[in-house]
Amino acid sequence: MAVVNVVNAVPPLRVPSGPDVRTWYERVLGWTVAAGPPVRLVTGIRFDVLELPADAGAGLLRRPGLATGPVALAGRRMRFLVAPGAAEELDGLLDWLEWGGVELELAALGAGGGITAPVPPGRGPGGNPQGAAVWLRPPEPGCEASLPALPGPERGRGPDLVRLVAAAATECHRARLWRRTDQPLAFS
Repeated sequence: MAVVNVVNAVPPLRVPSGPDVRTWYERVLGWTVAAGPPVRLVTGIRFDVLELPADAGAGLLRRPGLATGPVALAGRRMRFLVAPGAAEELDGLLDWLEWGGVELELAALGAGGGITAPVPPGRGPGGNPQGAAVWLRPPEPGCEASLPALPGPERGRGPDLVRLVAAAATECHRARLWRRTDQPLAFS
């Protein structure tokens, strides 16, 4: 998929030589997984996920100076890992940013949710074979300390969740308008 090509290449992490994806996520990253097939990463414990259309996500990744955590691509959806608890804040943030009520195709997965585990970096074929989940910006051990979060004394000094959600909402809106080809452009 062309979206993968717009992202700067990231050197692959060293991974165990065995084929066990579950073991890599549990032992190397310390993440909670649910058995598969396919193996699923449990959200709401070490991270939540902000999910948006791939074209909007590509626009978000092209923004200079916008810090994100790990990012995965699964089919036509891009998944940005954010701090645990962020999913609960999404609706309130969108309202506060004056995006409430606007159809954005922006969702959050938190406690009780999960995503299909992307192929660990350095394993499997490159690109996005038949919609398989792949890392665009892979995680590293201890990455939870740098996940986008709301500012506060109990949070780390990672990227700002408010800035990420504001930019994601803008890119989702732009992508949605761009995809609408059924209406002629109006000029005044």
